[in-house]
Amino acid sequence: MIAKASAPAKTILFGEHSVVYGEPAIAGAVNKRAYVTIKPSESDATIFRAPDIGFEAELITPQRKYILLKGKPGIIRYILESLYRVHDHTPIDITLNSNVPIGSGLGSSAAVTVATLAALYRYHNIRFNKQSLAHDAHMVEQAVQGVASPLDTLVSTYGGLVYLSRNKKVEHFNVKFNAPFVVGYTTKHGNTGKMVKDVRNRRDRNPKIINPVITAMGNLTNYAKQAVLKEDYDKIGELMNINHGFLDVLGVNTLELSRMVYNAREAGAIGAKTTGAGGGGSIIALCPGKVDEVAKAIDHDDNILKVKFTRKGVSSRVFK
Repeated sequence: MIAKASAPAKTILFGEHSVVYGEPAIAGAVNKRAYVTIKPSESDATIFRAPDIGFEAELITPQRKYILLKGKPGIIRYILESLYRVHDHTPIDITLNSNVPIGSGLGSSAAVTVATLAALYRYHNIRFNKQSLAHDAHMVEQAVQGVASPLDTLVSTYGGLVYLSRNKKVEHFNVKFNAPFVVGYTTKHGNTGKMVKDVRNRRDRNPKIINPVITAMGNLTNYAKQAVLKEDYDKIGELMNINHGFLDVLGVNTLELSRMVYNAREAGAIGAKTTGAGGGGSIIALCPGKVDEVAKAIDHDDNILKVKFTRKGVSSRVFK
């Protein structure tokens, strides 16, 4: 039997980091995906391969450990944690293919986690629904990172453009949000777990300064929700620029991220901000009528990824 599953990457429009503290967020699934295939092993060992990044390892699933065979570890801890929670530790072969840049801020770990769990549930004939899958994937990310928002795994599971409220209620936007965005990303990878901890430490040291900023980010996200519903791109762009400033206060922006943001704005983007955890990774730029100019400006020093929002979430199948 062979089990296959895939899940989309995501981009956060508003609410990264503040969502960890119960504030709302807006994020959307994009048309880049992680694909996981699981089949019985032809040996006595469980082998994990990620040919796109040149990684291979033998997994010791009961201890959540691995023996490196090739490449550099990236998302291996998410694979191990998923296996530890679901798998019966019999030897299997796991292959990951992905067109989501690792550490780019596009939720690669969430896409991989959701796809891995869905494939494992199919492989073991375990019943699941999207609600339980999103919850389990969040638990995996939280175990690996220490502190994790449910947003990434939620979007990778359900797809579409979603609003996550302060009381954790999920609302799917029914508008056709065809805003022209360009994603820029650096070769400097972000570390979500580290950035979340860094923000928490900064908040603990300066609670009277950082707590109001986090609350303001939540209020901004609610204003952005109304702007998205009205498809008011000018307002969305203005709020994106303000949001980037808040992320500066939290200390997650880098020289590379800010360079891309300001290059995008100078080339005609009406809004540009860091998306994701920061410390490296990606920015997203809203640029009606200026897509080519903004892409060229970012691509001069960094990398671009042209993405579209997608309604397609997790997908899984079993082949006998």
